[in-house]
Amino acid sequence: MPRKSTRLTFAVLATGAGVFAMLQSLIAPALPTVQHALHTSQSTATWVMTAYLLSASVFTPILGRVGDLIGKKRTLVAVLSVVLLGCLLAALAPNIGVLIVARVVQGVGGALFPLSFGIIRDEFAASEVPGSISNLSAVIAAGGGVGIVAAGPIVSALDYRWLFWIPVAVVAATVLIALRYVPESPNRAEGNVSWLGAGLLSAWLVALLLPLSQAGKWGWGSARVIGLFAAAVVLFALWLLSEARSRTPLIDLRVMRLPAVWTTNTAALLFGAGMYALWSFLPGFVQTPSSAGYGFGASVTASGLLMLPMLVAMFFSGILSGRLEPVVGAKALLTSGAALGALALGILALWHSAQWQVALVSGVFGLGIGLAFASMANLIVGSVPASQTGAATGMNANIRTIGGSIGAAVTSVLVTGRLQPSGLPYASGYTHGFALLAVLCLAAALAALLVPTTRTSRLAGPARAAGQAPADPETVASATRG
Repeated sequence: MPRKSTRLTFAVLATGAGVFAMLQSLIAPALPTVQHALHTSQSTATWVMTAYLLSASVFTPILGRVGDLIGKKRTLVAVLSVVLLGCLLAALAPNIGVLIVARVVQGVGGALFPLSFGIIRDEFAASEVPGSISNLSAVIAAGGGVGIVAAGPIVSALDYRWLFWIPVAVVAATVLIALRYVPESPNRAEGNVSWLGAGLLSAWLVALLLPLSQAGKWGWGSARVIGLFAAAVVLFALWLLSEARSRTPLIDLRVMRLPAVWTTNTAALLFGAGMYALWSFLPGFVQTPSSAGYGFGASVTASGLLMLPMLVAMFFSGILSGRLEPVVGAKALLTSGAALGALALGILALWHSAQWQVALVSGVFGLGIGLAFASMANLIVGSVPASQTGAATGMNANIRTIGGSIGAAVTSVLVTGRLQPSGLPYASGYTHGFALLAVLCLAAALAALLVPTTRTSRLAGPARAAGQAPADPETVASATRG
């Protein structure tokens, strides 16, 4: 069967991945509205975010691996259908319990990222792969920004349920187009899903992320938090042992040890800490009444508009990175993106008394996000065997999320650790938090400098175009050593 249009295939992938990225952040500004509408407590309402985070973390690498084994298109369509069901359930949810379940179902969509990268690697010409991955990364990054910016106007003009009704329509159309126009990738990994590995991976991720997201309520020294962290360490060790002994591991640890992979993942962990924490705390900063000595008393809609420069900058820098990558290399782009993030957060820690300063920081940080997202994906895709694309890119996305959870948890301690008599945080809590995030982004830039200086992003495409079998991990490892 002849190949379908790569432009249409890309449009389908970008729509699906973009909607999922938007769902990540779309509900956050509307949580107070959801809490009031469903007559629940603030602590219960936060599970709308926590459940989504845990579900996405579990399903992203597992379904990425399933796509490598049984076919990426088949898995993509199934995942889109589940996301559609989750959005429909959320739009109709009569109470907070059903909404939380719906968010768990939506979290399955995290697999759209690795599946989309894998389809691009398998189906596009070698010369198109880096640019297409950069463009898709720009859409993913911008999707998160769209959620923050669009939430206020949608809730104000319609109702919070339209935060899910709109994705229902978009995802339904995407499923139909994907069924007809996205080709099934010919590359398949051998073996079966390691369900023991999948179970242990899920267990240690939940044991790690759950206390990070709930420690502010439970207390960092509580038995639940300490016990879950201890369980995460034990389960992680068991997972490593299981994967090392398995003939068909869920995540090939040899691939994870490749120089270009572990250095990129380290940078992803550190940059994710800065990025997600900024997304979480900057809206609260600008919404704080000026009577607190800082902030602007902005509405949800106005605070979203202050994030608009970030959205525009991350999209265009992500697109631009696809043109720059063949010239300067993905390593340079990742280093530059992380450094821009550190610069933006450093400026924010020192100057934040005017709205134009916040908007400027938002734009500079957006440039960094666009460059970093695109280059991370290209480095991973170009450094692993074709049969490991889904699992490897899924783990990279997960590691970025883990970093975000750590960054948000630590920043929360700094911001809420000492409160004014009014109950609002002191300005020093935010400035110390922003300064810490700047240091984390700077550390990400230093980690990016360790990435081997090779044309890794060209390893995958030529072999596929020439009909060659994908390289085994050891071959790729020798090719990527700098």
